[in-house]
Amino acid sequence: MENIYLTIVLAPLFGAIVAGLFGRQIGRAGAHWITILGVGLSCVLSLNVLWQFITGEAEVYNQTVYTWLASGSFNFEVGFMVDTLTAVMMSVVTFVSLMVHIYTIGYMHDDPGYQRFFSYIALFTFSMLMLVMANNFVQLFFGWEAVGLVSYLLIGFWFKKETAIFANMKAFLVNRVGDLGFLLGIGCVLYFFGSLDYATVFAAAPSHANDTMTLFAGHEWSAMTVICILLFIGAMGKSAQAPLHVWLPDSMEGPTPISALIHAATMVTAGIFMVARMSPLFELSETALSFVLVIGATTALFTGLIGIVQNDIKRVVAYSTLSQLGYMTVALGASAYSAAIFHLMTHAFFKALLFLGAGSVIIAMHHKQDMREMGGLKKYMPITFITAWIGTVALVGVPFTSGFFSKDAIIEAVHHASRAGSGYAYACVLIGVLITALYSFRLLYLTFHGKERMDEHTRSHLHESPWVVTVPLVLLAIPSLFIGYFTVEPILFGGFFDGAIVVNAAHDPLLALGEDFHGPAAFALHGFTQWPFFLLLTGFGLATWIYMFRPDIADTIKARFKPIWTILDKKYGFDEFNQAVFGRGTVFLGRFLSKHGDQQIIDGLVVNGSARAVGWFSSVLRHVQSGYLYHYAFATILGLIALVTAFVLMGREGL
Repeated sequence: MENIYLTIVLAPLFGAIVAGLFGRQIGRAGAHWITILGVGLSCVLSLNVLWQFITGEAEVYNQTVYTWLASGSFNFEVGFMVDTLTAVMMSVVTFVSLMVHIYTIGYMHDDPGYQRFFSYIALFTFSMLMLVMANNFVQLFFGWEAVGLVSYLLIGFWFKKETAIFANMKAFLVNRVGDLGFLLGIGCVLYFFGSLDYATVFAAAPSHANDTMTLFAGHEWSAMTVICILLFIGAMGKSAQAPLHVWLPDSMEGPTPISALIHAATMVTAGIFMVARMSPLFELSETALSFVLVIGATTALFTGLIGIVQNDIKRVVAYSTLSQLGYMTVALGASAYSAAIFHLMTHAFFKALLFLGAGSVIIAMHHKQDMREMGGLKKYMPITFITAWIGTVALVGVPFTSGFFSKDAIIEAVHHASRAGSGYAYACVLIGVLITALYSFRLLYLTFHGKERMDEHTRSHLHESPWVVTVPLVLLAIPSLFIGYFTVEPILFGGFFDGAIVVNAAHDPLLALGEDFHGPAAFALHGFTQWPFFLLLTGFGLATWIYMFRPDIADTIKARFKPIWTILDKKYGFDEFNQAVFGRGTVFLGRFLSKHGDQQIIDGLVVNGSARAVGWFSSVLRHVQSGYLYHYAFATILGLIALVTAFVLMGREGL
């Protein structure tokens, strides 16, 4: 199996290297073929591995491939841990990445950086595979930083665009904050466990459950709580949890294919996967899990609200991603790790579908992204229209769609949880259902229905996107509708992740939920009688009434609730705060230190001051150096008298 796992990882890397270094030689067609074949091979092998786990033919694989550095008794190793959790992640990452690769042929057709873009997205896939397949914290951190690096390159892909450069630097800096916490957490793991190997750390975790550490004098902290919170801070950066969420909406400055790849299957899901993988540690800290729960609930509700006031089609979908990541994080905090991964999987399909659908619209609109300049596109773009509706009903959680099974499972799991913060989280995820329906159907109505608001030139050139764009949409629409129905039982209630995910049975909400589970059809039918469905209908009804029949009401509501609208439009002031404190604040501090620290203290006191002191001392000595012999003789006699006096005094005192 080792050769298969190496092929899964290295095939995208090979394509990235060839397209990146030999792009001119192989041309555009060569670049997309070599990367698509590499990712396609990885996808086929990943799906085969997943199938073997489903049929019971595969066993957990945990081996070191090679040791690349030894330091004393500690080895830095590259190795793979492949279990059911890894197999699901590998399959999702490679399948969505393959769809994005195919889609990119049409979207980036005329871009001068065509070969470079294919190299980057293949490298992105390699980095994510290294992360999810790691069997130790060092390799995990390598993949963690690699996806961060490639996201920086892709968000700023159009590097001549000032907003793109600002966005990729913002993503880079915000993630450095999270990565600092992540690295400190890994350091604490090494300190307490003496190893960075997953199996070793997880096996020893119960024996360290009561370990403490001193962060501040006189205050003892649970070592496990500190480790888990530090690791989760890393996840807050990568998976864009408040307040480290601010980089993700701005990542829309990159081309649409990378928006889909970042939001659906790679970078933002890394934090969710990491916490699920670390479940043996998190289950030992109720405090850390409550922290995760509250952060996730806050993100789910309040970032979703921002989506209501956005007019850029990609930004609406971006804030939807933030909200759905909050749902996944809530599931982690409620110890429903399987539900988090389940929603990660279903979300990858319908969110990639929505992003690529938005990209199809942008192509047709000649790269205009303001929904206020669209409308009535359904008759020009029937395939995009139908697949966008499929993605939307899955996102809002209409019963029987994939999104329903995963999102409602999270809501019910939180409802059954008794952990501190679970009541607040339940309220947030319930209200979030209404909010999700409102901004999702608003997007559909403004884009595909109603009056045509584009200019005449754009209208005359409207047409459906080419097959390389529409085929990935259709292939993503199928699992968006059906995969949840066929996988909800084994993933949530069939023990599919047993051994890969560890949950304390005393507070496992899925156990209680499983007692009332009587099959996916019954679960979906039961959903028609629950609060989430009624809230979904409320959001759908509001959006339909306002944006289909009474669009003038939207302006009235905006004027009447201007303060609230301004707060949402300003994104709660996070950008202004960061700009003032960390932007202008650091610039001011730098200038202050440059003027008062560098110029006045270092240059003025240390460098120039020492030079002036030497000059002054030299000017004093200069008067002594008169050149007259009797002056020197007199100074010698005075010195001799001083020495004799000193010796006499020292002798009297017995020294």
